Amino acid sequence: MFKISKLLLLNLILFPFIALSQSVDVTLRGKVIEKDSGEPLEYATLVLKSISEPTQITGGITDMNGVFEVSVPKGSYRASIEYIGFKEFLIPQTVFNTSVDLGTIALEISADQLDEIELVAEKTTVEVRLDKKVYNVGKDLTNSGATVSDALGNIPSVTVDVDGAIALRGNGNVRILINGRPSALAGFGGADALRQLPADAIEKVEVITSPSARYDAEGTAGILNIVLKKEKTRGFNGVFNASVGAPSLAGLSANVNLRKKAYNLFSTLGYRYSNPPGNGFFDNRFSSGDYDRIIEDRDIQRSNSGFNLNLGMEYFLTESSSIVGSVFARSNVGDDVTISDTERFISQVLDSKTIREEDEGEEEINYQFSLNYNNNFNDEGHKLTADLQYSFKDEAQPTNIIENNSFPNNNLIAEEIIDETEIQDEYLLQVDYVLPMGEAQFEAGYRGNWELSETSFRLDELNLETLAFEQNLGLTNEFLFDQYVNAFYTQYGNKFDKFSFLIGLRLENTRLKGQVEGVDVASLQEVLGQGIDLNFDKSYLGLFPTLNLIYELGENENITLGYNRRINRPRGYFINPFPSRASRTNVFQGNPSLDPAFANAYDIGYLKRWDKLTLTSSFYYQKETGSFERVQEATGQQTIDGIAIIRSIPINLSTNERSGAELGVLYNPEKWLRLNGSVNLFQFNTQGAFNGIDYSAKNTSWFSRFSSKVTLPANIDWQTNANYRGRTENAQTVNKGIFSIDLAFSKDILNDNGTLALNARDLLNSRKRRQFTNTPFFTSENEFQWRERQITLSFVYRVNQKKQRERAERNYDSEDYGG
Repeated sequence: MFKISKLLLLNLILFPFIALSQSVDVTLRGKVIEKDSGEPLEYATLVLKSISEPTQITGGITDMNGVFEVSVPKGSYRASIEYIGFKEFLIPQTVFNTSVDLGTIALEISADQLDEIELVAEKTTVEVRLDKKVYNVGKDLTNSGATVSDALGNIPSVTVDVDGAIALRGNGNVRILINGRPSALAGFGGADALRQLPADAIEKVEVITSPSARYDAEGTAGILNIVLKKEKTRGFNGVFNASVGAPSLAGLSANVNLRKKAYNLFSTLGYRYSNPPGNGFFDNRFSSGDYDRIIEDRDIQRSNSGFNLNLGMEYFLTESSSIVGSVFARSNVGDDVTISDTERFISQVLDSKTIREEDEGEEEINYQFSLNYNNNFNDEGHKLTADLQYSFKDEAQPTNIIENNSFPNNNLIAEEIIDETEIQDEYLLQVDYVLPMGEAQFEAGYRGNWELSETSFRLDELNLETLAFEQNLGLTNEFLFDQYVNAFYTQYGNKFDKFSFLIGLRLENTRLKGQVEGVDVASLQEVLGQGIDLNFDKSYLGLFPTLNLIYELGENENITLGYNRRINRPRGYFINPFPSRASRTNVFQGNPSLDPAFANAYDIGYLKRWDKLTLTSSFYYQKETGSFERVQEATGQQTIDGIAIIRSIPINLSTNERSGAELGVLYNPEKWLRLNGSVNLFQFNTQGAFNGIDYSAKNTSWFSRFSSKVTLPANIDWQTNANYRGRTENAQTVNKGIFSIDLAFSKDILNDNGTLALNARDLLNSRKRRQFTNTPFFTSENEFQWRERQITLSFVYRVNQKKQRERAERNYDSEDYGG
């Protein structure tokens, strides 16, 4: 273990251009690869010990392509290549009087160090790069049997609320990417798909709070890039996972890979069934209307059955170029039954009770075809990549709603049949070019992203007099929404001694096009107001500059600075003008007049590493103009039984300023104990008015998480994750704080080829949204729980992927210049 720690320290302190003296006149070059797979080894170390002065040691480390280039004085050296977990390679040559290319050096795995490698690999789980932080989630025990959505909730800076909505630093406008690209795996603008995909497929999550120009400018909060596992070891290997749980949950997944010299076949296959019960309680008090108080108690029963397949092949055209083709398919069948028991009061006296049953089905099919070309012109990182992707979604949501009086009379109030379908096509074309220039690097590229969607909505209502269903022509409709984004970017990065920078510029054109068909447009226009254009075609052209800096204060200490301009484009759901039917009295209605919001974001970060402790911190500020805000207002309409109808609608407010600070600590005091904690304190200040009402608000809030992993006797691992989200509020609504705990135990069996894991998500059953809303016409106090406590038992079996052979995570300050 001492040898490995010493080698790790050497890796951290050596840089590619360190000389023994002032006279530098020979250069050593070469490339280091893994013997079994032929893959380049990043951060392998070239060690040069002076034969005449053995205490003088210099050298360098390899880059992401396994290449090193070191300048040293002429002389005699004992030269070797070292890498954690691999046998030391001694270079035969000892006298270096001229520059020399040492060629390709292949390292062999050292079997006697494997057990110690695993401990080093778990020592820390964060990398800091010029434009992002990278978190390894593969060793989080609570992810066993969980979903991608669950795994994201364990990432610092990220929160996932009870509805599955994802936020970064408290801001919900975050862009989700899969392997650096928009993908059907992440859903089309929503988070529902992430609830169906297994967390076992994730290798790491990149939290990109200051994206470089290479990335899409979408997402004012930043970007979460989910990187999926991809095994590169030669031969056949795979990971198989089976899980069962209570409430009803069952899942099977297989991630298999066949790597040959000329090609690489990979496949992920998964099935998941879940039946997570939920509940809700709403206490509404009104200042107008027939009732002064309405209490609603909801019981929610869901069932979801999902299947996903990702199949692909990488074919190596030459030693430096390859083409990858893949297909992804996902199907999901769900049925959500919500029973609402409602009590209505007049002057605090119970006047009536109703029972409303809503049975909402879901049949969804997603598939995606991808083609990627990659050409590495040389070993220094000169490359060209091109991506072509097509995604398709077809979703149907048939819904039946029945509402009956239960007191003082038993009679039918309303019955509705809703047929809603959505078809969505998405095309992606992306080309990236990278040109290294010594320490510098130049990049340029293009991305075209085109989304076409068609939403059809039909409402049939029961005529209580004729007992026949009649089509509601005022709400039956078809809404066509297209979004076209074309972008060009260029960026340049360089390093001078301890200073690195990456500067870029992105030009994006966004076109939003909407059209309403099959409805009484005049009636709808009257409801929405004459200022809202139902058929629109808008175009926006913008420049999005980015700047990222790193200054190394010491060997294990640096400061980062980032600036970028971002855009928040309204999705189809926010623009669709037709009111939802989830409730007769509380409806959501899109706003076709929404324009994109723009934000300028600044970020200052600090990182410091000690032997057993890693500290990360940052301060950030963002100012967004035209920011989206949901507001609730009275429609002036009532249901047939005299209940006021309230509408929630998104609007463009004038400004939203957000500032905050976050602190993260990783501490490994002993081999058997790992501690990980973070806290984020932020404030937002919103200014704006709508329909004569001032919606300005100022709020300070915070969220934190703590994780501990303990190795118990018999090599049983025990992990505890605790999360707290502080109180937040805007002009109308206060969200109360939420505290929750996840617990997990795991044990390796079958000669470390298998792992048994038991975990409990939301152990205290406390992950509930509790809100209080206050408007001029009503107040509402409510509580909602999307999923109750979940207990899961899972079994993982690895074929040719022993746990000890997982490579150690490298935790250096990467100097790559891309995303």
